[in-house]
Amino acid sequence: MLHKHIGVFVTGGIAAYKVPNLIRMLIKAGHEVQVAMTPAAGAFVTSQTLATVSKHPVLTDEHEFDDPSHVAHVAFAHWMDMALIVPATANTIAKLASGFADNVVTNALLAFNGPKLVVPAMNDQMWLNAQTQANIAHLKSLGMAVLPPATGFLAEGYQAVGRMPEEAVIALFVDTYQPQPTLQGKQVVITAGGTKERIDPVRYIGNDSSGKMGTALANIAAAMGADVELITTANLPTLPQVHVSAVQSASEMQQAVALNFDASDVVIMAAAVADYHVATPSDHKLKKVSEESGLTLELAQNPDILKSIGTAKTHQLVVGFAAETDELLTHAQAKLAKKHADLLVANLVGHGHGFNQDTNAVWLLQPNHEPKQVPEASKLEIAEQILNTIQQKMG
Repeated sequence: MLHKHIGVFVTGGIAAYKVPNLIRMLIKAGHEVQVAMTPAAGAFVTSQTLATVSKHPVLTDEHEFDDPSHVAHVAFAHWMDMALIVPATANTIAKLASGFADNVVTNALLAFNGPKLVVPAMNDQMWLNAQTQANIAHLKSLGMAVLPPATGFLAEGYQAVGRMPEEAVIALFVDTYQPQPTLQGKQVVITAGGTKERIDPVRYIGNDSSGKMGTALANIAAAMGADVELITTANLPTLPQVHVSAVQSASEMQQAVALNFDASDVVIMAAAVADYHVATPSDHKLKKVSEESGLTLELAQNPDILKSIGTAKTHQLVVGFAAETDELLTHAQAKLAKKHADLLVANLVGHGHGFNQDTNAVWLLQPNHEPKQVPEASKLEIAEQILNTIQQKMG
C-alpha cells in the first residue's frame, strides 16, 4: 500500500486506551499519523500520550483555536488522505449519520471528503440497537467503510459482540482499503501456508512457507468485495469477512479445495504443498532404538492439487504459484503448461527471498503472453497487483 497521511479520530469509548498501540503499528507500516480526539476520549487516553506516539500535536476542542492564522479542523482535513474513526462510539456514529459538527472531530470529518474508515466499539445492546444499525447502514450508503466489532470480553464483564477488533486487524483494515468493490459477487478460494505431513504425533515433514502471501491475497480479495474462503495451515490476522478453514496436510487441503471448487470463480493455490507424505505415520512418538540407530521413512507421493483443478476447471480461473531456487522462468513456464493454469506467480525462494519475508518480488506468467515482472514490494502490494491482473482477465 502507498504510505498515507492518516487522521486518527478518537472518541469516548473505553477501547480508546488501545489506540496508542494502533498508531505505532500504522507508523511502523510507513504511514504518517495525526490525531484528533473528542472531549470524552480524554477520560480514557491522554492527548499527551497520543501526541507522543504520533509525533504530532493532538487536535482537541480545547486547543482548536490556539493558532489564529488558520482554521485547525479544515487544515487537518486538507492534510489527510484517509480518516480512521476508532473507537467509534454509538454517539459519534449517530452524529456522523446526521451530519452533526458539534466538536473538533465531527467538524474535521465533515470537512474531509476522502475515505472514511469507521471502527465501532460499544456494548452489545447498543451495537444491536435498531437505531445504531440504521446509522451504520446510512454510513455505508454514504461510502464509508465499516469494520464490524468483534465478539469478545466486554468492559461490562461478559462475552458478546461489540468489542473493538484487535489492533493488527484494524491496521490490516487500513492497509487493504479499496475504494471500489471490483470483485463483488465473486467466489474466491485461496490456499496458504506450508502443509505438514505427520511422522508421528509430535513430528512432521514441512517447509518454510509462512502463509503470508496467501493470507495477503485473501485479505485484499475480501477488501475488493469478493466472498473469500481461505484454506490455510497458518494462523495470521484476517479481515472479518474472510472465512478461514484450518488444515494441516496436503490431503486435508485437497479435500477442502474440492469442497469449495464447484462454486468458485477463482482458485489461487498460494500454499506450498508438500510433494510427499509419510506412507505409514506412527500413532505414537517414535523412540530411538539406540544411540547409533538411524530412522528410515517411506514416503508416498501427494496428490497434485493444482494440476487436478487445472484439468477439471469449467468456468473457474485457476492461479498457481511456483517457488524456485534457480532457473525461475524456465521452471515456471513449464509448470504453467503442465498444471493447465490460467496464471502462474513465480518467485525465487531461499537466501532471504520469498518464504517468511514481508516482501516479495514475482513474475506473472499467462499462456500466450510475455512474462510480466513485478518488482519487490510488500506482500499486500504484490497481492493487489495479482488480483488486479485476475480482475482484468475476468473482465
